[in-house]
Amino acid sequence: MATTVTSSKNSAAASRPGYLQLLRTRGAWTFLLPGFAARQPFAMLTISIVLLVQHTTGSYGAAGAAAAVTGVSMAVFAPFTGRLADRYGQRSVLIPGVLLHTLSGLTLTALALADAPLWALFAAAVPTGASVPQVGPMVRARWGVTLKDSPLMTTAAAFESVTDELTFVVGPLLATALCTAVHPAAGLVTEAALTLVGGLLFAAQKTTQPSVAPRGHARVEHVSALRVPGVRVLIVTFLGIGSVFGGMQVSLAAFTESIGEPGLNGVLYGVFAAGNMLSGIACGAIAWKAAPHRRLVVGYTALALAASGLWAAHSVLLLAGLGLLVGMCIAPALITGYTLVEDLVPAGARTEAFTWLTGAVALGQAAAVTVAGQLEDRYWGGAGFLVPAGGTLLALITLLALRSRLVARSPGRTVARGVGHRVPVAVD
Repeated sequence: MATTVTSSKNSAAASRPGYLQLLRTRGAWTFLLPGFAARQPFAMLTISIVLLVQHTTGSYGAAGAAAAVTGVSMAVFAPFTGRLADRYGQRSVLIPGVLLHTLSGLTLTALALADAPLWALFAAAVPTGASVPQVGPMVRARWGVTLKDSPLMTTAAAFESVTDELTFVVGPLLATALCTAVHPAAGLVTEAALTLVGGLLFAAQKTTQPSVAPRGHARVEHVSALRVPGVRVLIVTFLGIGSVFGGMQVSLAAFTESIGEPGLNGVLYGVFAAGNMLSGIACGAIAWKAAPHRRLVVGYTALALAASGLWAAHSVLLLAGLGLLVGMCIAPALITGYTLVEDLVPAGARTEAFTWLTGAVALGQAAAVTVAGQLEDRYWGGAGFLVPAGGTLLALITLLALRSRLVARSPGRTVARGVGHRVPVAVD
């Protein structure tokens, strides 16, 4: 029996539909296009704040701290946003959130340009981060409505991860180009405009929005995804990934400024993000036979090893090559992590689970920009690259110690209230 099940799964994986068939799904483009614009804040916000505040204060430490407050606020509030979206509907949560984020982001910009004290920037950064629209998790939830039990769901999960990587190619490049070539505040202003337009257009797509469970079922359906042990392990794993994003953003900016070529910052980060995107495309096209938790361990080990070499790079070409390698290692870890959510978490809590992982990346990124900024200010140029190395190594240790919690339960087991409660079953 076990052999038959395994064989059928491998057969299904081998014949999995591709990206073109997925994109021909009826109604998909109605939420994909506005969703792509509305998810730019996650990629543009941190680097825009770093470049603007560093310009007005002259300190990477202050810039990193302001960006960190935004990231921590986003990480804290993102899971609650996901839970509210599961319970009350995406539109009800998204519209007020988009309006608040636009207003807060513009306020933060005005305060920075007015040379306001750091505490005032922190005060504006809190609502700016808290209101970042969680469009990525919402798009993933809409795929579930559009495809239901279609075999395209696996392809959709990979496609969304690739889209995230494309966002991290376009966002930092766009923000850096605007801040360096137009005006230091242009990045944040554009980010706010994209959030407003894209977010409202995305919210207007009612037909693909997941339905809200009746109140009588709320107690069963809306249980916190955090109670699933595997989700907690994935959160630590994604914190390490966030440390790579944050450490790279600050350290690359400091490195390119130290050599008198600040415009190369966007190019180097774009190389890093391009490696991320390309490996994501390849990862989604492969019919994997290895179990997801094993792929995560192997991929994350490669990521930690690659990130550990960044601090030793002292030339543009070497840093570009290592950045490309690190980027290529991130996408498989992200895709596998999101795939594990589909296996580990009950359907009624998946949007929240996705936002926990998104928030973990934001929190790791926030901590990384703070620490990396302090290291760059106080020690040698490139000291900030120690942050991605340390973050991924610590996360890898946790992953190796708790990897058994990432094993999806067999169909013969049930999950009640978001916690694995095993019940006796008959075995043939």
